[in-house]
Amino acid sequence: MDLAPSPLSRAFPQLRAIEGVTLRVARARYKNWDRADLTFAELAKGTSVAGVFTKSACASSEVEMGREQVTLGLARALIVNAGNSNAFTGYRGREAVEQIMAQVAEALDCEPSSVFVSSTGVIGVPLPKDKARDGVAAVLESEPCGWEEAANAIGTTDTFTKGAGASAMLGDTRVELAGIIKGSGMIAPDMATMLGYIFTDAAIEAAFLQEMLSKANEETFSCITVDGDTSTSDTVLAFATGKVGNAPLTSWEDAGADAFYAALLEVCRELAHLVVRDGEGAQKFIEVAVSGAESDESARRVGLAIANSPLVKTAIAGGDANWGRVVMAVGKAGEPADRDKLSIGFGGVWAAKDGQPLADYDEAPVAKHLQGQDIRMDVDLGIGEGRAKVWTCDLTHGYISINADYRS
Repeated sequence: MDLAPSPLSRAFPQLRAIEGVTLRVARARYKNWDRADLTFAELAKGTSVAGVFTKSACASSEVEMGREQVTLGLARALIVNAGNSNAFTGYRGREAVEQIMAQVAEALDCEPSSVFVSSTGVIGVPLPKDKARDGVAAVLESEPCGWEEAANAIGTTDTFTKGAGASAMLGDTRVELAGIIKGSGMIAPDMATMLGYIFTDAAIEAAFLQEMLSKANEETFSCITVDGDTSTSDTVLAFATGKVGNAPLTSWEDAGADAFYAALLEVCRELAHLVVRDGEGAQKFIEVAVSGAESDESARRVGLAIANSPLVKTAIAGGDANWGRVVMAVGKAGEPADRDKLSIGFGGVWAAKDGQPLADYDEAPVAKHLQGQDIRMDVDLGIGEGRAKVWTCDLTHGYISINADYRS
């Protein structure tokens, strides 16, 4: 299934090489396509790792094993399969993952537990062990490649490759971060259907890296939605090679910790936004800014109720400033709200204030705003100090077309 690039796409950025990371791609042919579908990252000895994973009760073996592996804190390699999610495949799926881990571990002379595996694609088909074995053998012998090639190989229904980078100063030492991600549909928090990988040459203790990644996830990846559906395979991993030579970061008190977190947050936010911009059939990128909630978490839940509403999303697709649908979504969110304190606006123009439409409301500037590709919606609950931002896209017929043909 050939898909035209999303109109919201972004050009792949120039990402700096990360010392201690060697990328390779190969063709395992997990689907009938003429492209690389296997990404391999060899990591320097001593690389620390952190991860956040889907909360799906039907998670894949890759996710279940990854959850266990990150508690050990060390990584030596990452290998990503595209075209087959290897989820809902029972013991055969787990055996395929164990085979991949053992094969890579033997080649790198490391423990299998330090080899991280991810898979994405169709659910319910065991990962073919013969293709997995041949694919790993091929990728281990392939020439090193760049970030864009690695990012392209992990995609499935993605219409453009996605990457983001940032840098930070830890005292006098400059550290680099580079991230790649795939994701387009089955996108909702806890987390979304995505595979995301962030690499840095900074030295960071695994437990602290985990703390920072979990915090960044709550503000980024867990604040996006395309369709409200949570995947079986969602994974975001962060790897810190330590090759830049800084004194290892171990807590928020360390010099440079805040600067590194700001860079990490920047990369996570950009990667999350790129997933939404490639939402299946998306024509508009939507930011829902909720304020005046009882708490930040309550604001996030309200924002997600709005962002997941098919009625709201189709109204935006049609350029219709139907704030009544936003009222509906706030009311169904299950969070504290007061109808007579609720205010709603589009593109910086308030349409309703304190529970009723404004007498002098002019819809013309709002209609013009909704004709664009980047849409902002403001919702003030008026009952507290909680606030949050959630990102989504509109819902078009393109979403149906893509998903009706997904397995072909």
